[in-house]
Amino acid sequence: MKRSAVEWIAYYLVIVGALNWGFVGLFDFDIVAKILGEATALARIVYSLVGISGLYLIYLVGVKES
Repeated sequence: MKRSAVEWIAYYLVIVGALNWGFVGLFDFDIVAKILGEATALARIVYSLVGISGLYLIYLVGVKES
């Protein structure tokens, strides 16, 4: 099945978010904050895009299931 560019971006962002949460949970280390700075506008944008991507993938699963 061919995926759109938006779907691929959403998948990659969700993977980044999952890995980041894994590091936070296991090592108390926030990769995004370390790279982009703690509570910077850019870090907040990345966190927001990861969240939106997660919602989009939930939507895709619902659409594909029905």
